[in-house]
Amino acid sequence: MEKLAVIGSGTMGHSIALNASWHGMDVRMYATNEEDIRRAEQGIVQKLRNMSDNGLFSMVEASAIQDKIDISDQLETVVDGATFVIEAIPENLELKQQFYSRLEELIGQEAIIASNTSGLQPTDLASGLRHPGRFVVTHFWNPAHLVPLVEVVGGKQTSDATIERAMELMNAMQKKPIVVKQEIQGFIGNRLQYALFREAQALLDAGVAEKEDIDAAVTYSIGRRLPVTGPLMSADFGGLDVFKSISDYLFSDLSTLEASGKTLDSLAGSGKLGVKSGEGFYDWSGNHSEEIAAERENMLIRFLKDDERKG
Repeated sequence: MEKLAVIGSGTMGHSIALNASWHGMDVRMYATNEEDIRRAEQGIVQKLRNMSDNGLFSMVEASAIQDKIDISDQLETVVDGATFVIEAIPENLELKQQFYSRLEELIGQEAIIASNTSGLQPTDLASGLRHPGRFVVTHFWNPAHLVPLVEVVGGKQTSDATIERAMELMNAMQKKPIVVKQEIQGFIGNRLQYALFREAQALLDAGVAEKEDIDAAVTYSIGRRLPVTGPLMSADFGGLDVFKSISDYLFSDLSTLEASGKTLDSLAGSGKLGVKSGEGFYDWSGNHSEEIAAERENMLIRFLKDDERKG
């Protein structure tokens, strides 16, 4: 088993560490200071409590899972002896490259360096490394302890052995890893997500429907099918002749926006940033956002329980 270190204790970092400890791994996690350590500990406790309340394990087991995570603000201690390091620090290319230069001084030559970046290209990230063959992207999805997908993306110099070790670790963490064979902006998941988001923006800007109805058109139709059949499998079930015919006449009418739409521009420009500011496309005053977040998290847990039942 790999000796795992997670760099960064924010939302993604501590969720990744929690996922690993849940599946029996001892994890060391790096936080920048005591305040970040306390915040990560609180986040882990809250997540474990919710998972326990939903029947994934008992509170006794939750305590044992938490005990497998060692959080420190001493980087040298965290990475000492590590064979696989997952970096989850802010999305800044220069910041990450500077960190990797420091990290290479502290770890063995055989240790893997992985980034949780959601869009930066692995070749760019690894450009300053002395051993770029051991670098790989492992893109977890938020919340990382509940969403199974991890996109494994190699750069131009990433070795096959590095990809293989990354896939083995993700499988050991009970994730559903996929290999992205080409470096491409947004990888796969975000390209699909933003294609849908672009069309939703275009429909809203054109006044085709209210925002609630556009969202409902997804949550009460394709959103119900997608957990079982992705877009290509759905086409097989619908009939490729039908899907070809619709593609041939509909594609030319779909949005080709090359930047965000006018409504999104206006909202973001006026500081209406969604849940974190209290208003975005929707009004998030009061406790409504907490209720929706809890509903979404509980749904993800039900999906996980169903995955376990299927084996």
